Amino acid sequence: MNSVPESSPAAGPGHVTIGTPASVAPFPGTVPTPLQTLRSLDSGPRGLLEAEVEIRLARTGENVLPSRRPVPRTRRFLRSLRDPFTSVLLCLGLVSALVAAWGTACVILALVAVSCLLRSAEEHRADRSTAALRELVATTATVVRRASDDSPSREREVPVGDLVPGDVIRLRPGDLVPADVQLLRADGLTVHQSALTGESAPVAKRAMDVADPALSGAGPFAQPQWCFQGSSVTSGSGTAVIVATGGETRFAAAHDGRAGQRDASAFDRSVRGISWTLIRFMLLTPPLVLMANAALRGRGLETLPFAVAVAVGLTPEMLPVIVTTALARGAARLARTGGVIGKRLPALHDLGAVDVLCLDKTGTLTEDRPVVAAATDGRDRPDPDVLRWAAVNALWTLQLAELPAADALDEAVLDAVGTDGPPAAGSVEPDAYEGVAVLPFDPVRRVATAVVKRPGRLGMHTLVTKGAVEAVLDRCAMDGDERDRLLALAGRKAASGLRLLAVARADRASRAGAYTPADERGLTFVGLVALRDVPAPSAADALAVLARRGVRVKVLTGDHPGTAARVCADLGLRPEGHSGPDDVVTAELVDTLSDAELVEVADRAVVFARCTPEHKARIVSALRAGGRTTGFLGDGVNDLPALDAADVGICPRNAVDVAREAADVVLAEKDLTAIDRAVLAGRRSSGNIAAYLRITLSSNLGNVIAMLTAGLLLPFLPMLPAQVLVQNLCFDAAQLAFAFDRPPASVLRRPTALRPRDFLRFITGFGLLNAAADLATFGVLALALHHASGDGGESAFHAGWFTENLLTQALVMVLLRTGRSAAERRAGGPLRAAAAGLAAVGVALPLTPLGPFLGMSALPPLYYLLLGSVLGLYAVGLTAARRRYERRHLADVPDAPEERVGASGAPVPAVCASCTVAQCGKCCCRGETRTERRAGPECCATACNPGTC
Repeated sequence: MNSVPESSPAAGPGHVTIGTPASVAPFPGTVPTPLQTLRSLDSGPRGLLEAEVEIRLARTGENVLPSRRPVPRTRRFLRSLRDPFTSVLLCLGLVSALVAAWGTACVILALVAVSCLLRSAEEHRADRSTAALRELVATTATVVRRASDDSPSREREVPVGDLVPGDVIRLRPGDLVPADVQLLRADGLTVHQSALTGESAPVAKRAMDVADPALSGAGPFAQPQWCFQGSSVTSGSGTAVIVATGGETRFAAAHDGRAGQRDASAFDRSVRGISWTLIRFMLLTPPLVLMANAALRGRGLETLPFAVAVAVGLTPEMLPVIVTTALARGAARLARTGGVIGKRLPALHDLGAVDVLCLDKTGTLTEDRPVVAAATDGRDRPDPDVLRWAAVNALWTLQLAELPAADALDEAVLDAVGTDGPPAAGSVEPDAYEGVAVLPFDPVRRVATAVVKRPGRLGMHTLVTKGAVEAVLDRCAMDGDERDRLLALAGRKAASGLRLLAVARADRASRAGAYTPADERGLTFVGLVALRDVPAPSAADALAVLARRGVRVKVLTGDHPGTAARVCADLGLRPEGHSGPDDVVTAELVDTLSDAELVEVADRAVVFARCTPEHKARIVSALRAGGRTTGFLGDGVNDLPALDAADVGICPRNAVDVAREAADVVLAEKDLTAIDRAVLAGRRSSGNIAAYLRITLSSNLGNVIAMLTAGLLLPFLPMLPAQVLVQNLCFDAAQLAFAFDRPPASVLRRPTALRPRDFLRFITGFGLLNAAADLATFGVLALALHHASGDGGESAFHAGWFTENLLTQALVMVLLRTGRSAAERRAGGPLRAAAAGLAAVGVALPLTPLGPFLGMSALPPLYYLLLGSVLGLYAVGLTAARRRYERRHLADVPDAPEERVGASGAPVPAVCASCTVAQCGKCCCRGETRTERRAGPECCATACNPGTC
């Protein structure tokens, strides 16, 4: 262990040198000692004064990367112009201005301005909400500070943004390195710095009291005394002084604001595919209109404003606003009521689209703490001394290694030794020993060693080693036959589903020098401690609910195959089409598979055992390559690669800092029930976005087809460009209701992926139906206005088609909202109100003084009578087409319990445990209101009669 002399100067109000680690060195090319660094920073081992921290924070700013700083409103507005639809609209507006179609240009540019203002405002509100949510899971650091010169130093947890150069911090396993630091002392410290160097293996770090000339020419990442922001602590502990923060760190310089970027998510890929398909149609529309009118009607560039307006009519201008609003509202509601925090808005959609959830079993499928099943010697005979020696190791490892919390296996051992009865003859309690040193557990050695003094054994130290069976046996003095026998014994126990810890010890002469892994040799085998996992009480029910929602769960664990198989079999986890648990896929098998073969195996198998972090990431990537939308639930440093590889990274709130920072979604607790709530919230938001796209695009496509057809048949334009754009503006305003809708239950029963091909089929079919209604209106107008001629006939025709278009769009909003039951379709209050307002505008606007200004005149009463007949037939046809679509596309969706909301706002079940919709569609629970529903069998007075189904 290395240390810094306590005589180092304390912090003071004088000048401080602040910069990157290189700037701390007195001369270029030299490696400063900790004492030199502390002096240059005007700090000391006892930490900074609180008053000095305030001064330095004002001078250097918060310890955040430049990309995390608030985005100005002007820049946010200009960034909104990069949206594909907004960019195309802007180009169309400029084209209209170039040909002096000033009315069309003004309306299009107004649409662009309104869309950008709404989007930037919603993004600003969403960013503020996300920032507030991030504060709930903000990464903190343990810092040493003083209130005054005379007061003692105290450790406290502060947000990493409040750290300044000169602060003295503690580093422990799982911590993110919050800034660029120089180590003052270290004990077995290793860090992952792959974000900076690409190295996958942990790197050992140590403090240096004396400059090492051999390191003077080495790069900064090769010097063991530096740790950099962007790395994470794998094992060991240390104390360090901060030398650079925020934009001055090497992480900020290396990534230049691009840190944290990920591959395109499922949501990004879906929206991008739909957007570019529509943009191609939009770009083709103006030239087609111009060529058709020139060939058939002899019209020239005077048709260009109409062609541009038609192209604008195909654009879902409100898509960015609807997406941002729906996701922001869903994330805020989920954090408020479900205890689930979304750090990235698109992650909420990806949660709704997740069809495979990967997780480790410990703490999710099983309780966080295993229990000791037995402690046996090398002959498989019960031996309480084995458990006591294991407890000695666990106790002093926890105390001497400065671990933030005990390992779950150590906790189980310590709990068991207290209930194992009185000590055997000649043995003492674990706390009667005196700890000397510790070699903490790390993933490479796979053992932990505690060095203790035994009572009554002067001049002797006892090394107690505990860890993986193979690793401990490799350190024991025994012949090959004995080792093979013990491995076979351990294999039989592990195959039955038990987790094993081997224990060994050795007596050595006491010494003052430090102990190293080289001392873990020539040990005497003591015995095996067998532990078993207890399934979490809610795991089986939660897995069943996720299965009914179309989410397949896969277990990726580092445990023995037998342990994983036993837990999963107890919980009923099995592959589709299998009556029993499938063979467990081991990491050794994964290593032999090509990427293409792994895609097939990963999709079929349920349990993967002996997985390293790299195996987990590769399996998750294989699932994504097979077309699955994946979520990964993890909470440790070893889960980082898989969290990054998944579409949605999920972690509990008590996860290590580095996992919490990498995750997209943070749960209040590690519970599958919370994930189910998050999935439902994601499906609600995604369902509203999908409904908006389906309804808007099908209506827009129908209008465009009808206007193009009528434009070729009529001697005048069917609608003036300004009328088309005003109609679009009215429809856009009504569409904001989609962000506030509550989607029907059928949307919640399966993943809500936005697939471009499905959308194209939907909008093509319903768009053609809409076009047929518009063209039928053309016939109605011809019949009602056959006596009119000249400008009066044209203005009446424009008014009639304007009214019909808004009324049909209002009908589409109400009737295309999918749902299996009448109650589901009667829901959607915001949509019904918006549709009613849109219909009122369509009828009233031509009759107001604004009508003549837009080129519209009053219509004869006969038109409204005939239009009512057309709309009635259209409503019947639309309803029939929607039911056919539901039968074809929703027939295979299993009925799942719908989450209801009671009077208090808390979710209540739709059916009780013993009387489900799957058994009988006429459960007596159906007779109760939503606020009266209760959980449990007592909610039913009588049992269901299957014969009535």
